[in-house]
Amino acid sequence: MNNSQTARRMQRVRPSPTATISDQVRELEAAGKAVINLGEGELDFATPASISYAGIEAIVQQQTKYTAVAGTAALKAAIAGKFARDNQLQFAPDEIIAGSGAKQLIFNALLATVDAGHQVIIPAPYWVSYPDMVTLAEGEPVIVPCTEADGWKLQPAQLAAALTSETRWVILNSPGNPTGAIYSAQELRALADVLSDHPHVLIMADDIYEPLRYDQTPFATFAEVAPQLAHRTLTVNGVSKSHAMTGWRLGYAAGPRWLIAAMQVLQSQSTSNASSIAQAAAVAALNQPADFLVGWLAKLEQRRNQVLAMIAATDGLSASAPQGAFYVFANCQGVMGRRTPGGEVISDDKALASWLLAEAQVAVLHGSAFGTPGYLRIAYAVDDSLLETACQRLLAACAKLR
Repeated sequence: MNNSQTARRMQRVRPSPTATISDQVRELEAAGKAVINLGEGELDFATPASISYAGIEAIVQQQTKYTAVAGTAALKAAIAGKFARDNQLQFAPDEIIAGSGAKQLIFNALLATVDAGHQVIIPAPYWVSYPDMVTLAEGEPVIVPCTEADGWKLQPAQLAAALTSETRWVILNSPGNPTGAIYSAQELRALADVLSDHPHVLIMADDIYEPLRYDQTPFATFAEVAPQLAHRTLTVNGVSKSHAMTGWRLGYAAGPRWLIAAMQVLQSQSTSNASSIAQAAAVAALNQPADFLVGWLAKLEQRRNQVLAMIAATDGLSASAPQGAFYVFANCQGVMGRRTPGGEVISDDKALASWLLAEAQVAVLHGSAFGTPGYLRIAYAVDDSLLETACQRLLAACAKLR
């Protein structure tokens, strides 16, 4: 992007890699290619019918007008109920905001608080949008590499070393994208002990994958285990992943009044309220029992294990079993330096992802997009037969590398 009429900030930001791969897949499909997309962070399950009907009923009842910028009273009450029920957190209505996806709320929180020179600590591997959001807010992303040996989780000593007088935020994503890593309550408390000595630092808990957990792994959120820091913690969540509602565009966040008020001002001057119809559907989503999750998780665990079996059978690939979300973050360093049948060297994870798209017609995301070269993110929330075919194609394509 080099148009002289674009703002300078646009020279520092990249398009979303996940959106880019999805666009590439659509182009290949339009050209007649049978591409399987394992690069998109979206469940293939349908939005539960009762939730969809709540949206339809909202249309029938003419709930199609502007609402309060931060969300309807009914939605705020449902969000407060969710936090009290699931996380033992109590929030007043003016400590809650709903927006057009959790992504918008994360961006608004950063834009409302980060000035030029401020730093935001982002553990890697990270969700692809965090660094660019910080850059758009004129802040400095401080990337802290985490290791597979540490379960892909930020360690207290790493956090302490990264903190400075200019640190504005620490972002914690659990369960994590792209790794599925989940911070235990004990691990969060250890990070809170470090942050207790830095009262100028805010904490963002991105919990968007909260219910998508395997092997009975418990969940804890930062404000819950560190109530002494709740006054500087923003807890972000939504219905996209928990209820298969990505297209409804409805996220929510809760935190200190001053921060929610600032985010509301930004939202009032940009998108205004989230869709009134999506808000009504989200009320149903948050107030109804999530009985469907049992079947969803069983299906996702089966798919996770299928991908792990394919990786174990593929020379040069390895992976740890993720605790949550619906991605496997596979180590592909054993493939680096090998050649394709045409003589092309697989020099890095980007080259491997490109080769797999061209040869196997399977889209995966390279780890470099997440700040961790030498890995691939494989999303397995796709139809069973498609996933089986994709695994067979990936195994066969990697076997051709010498």
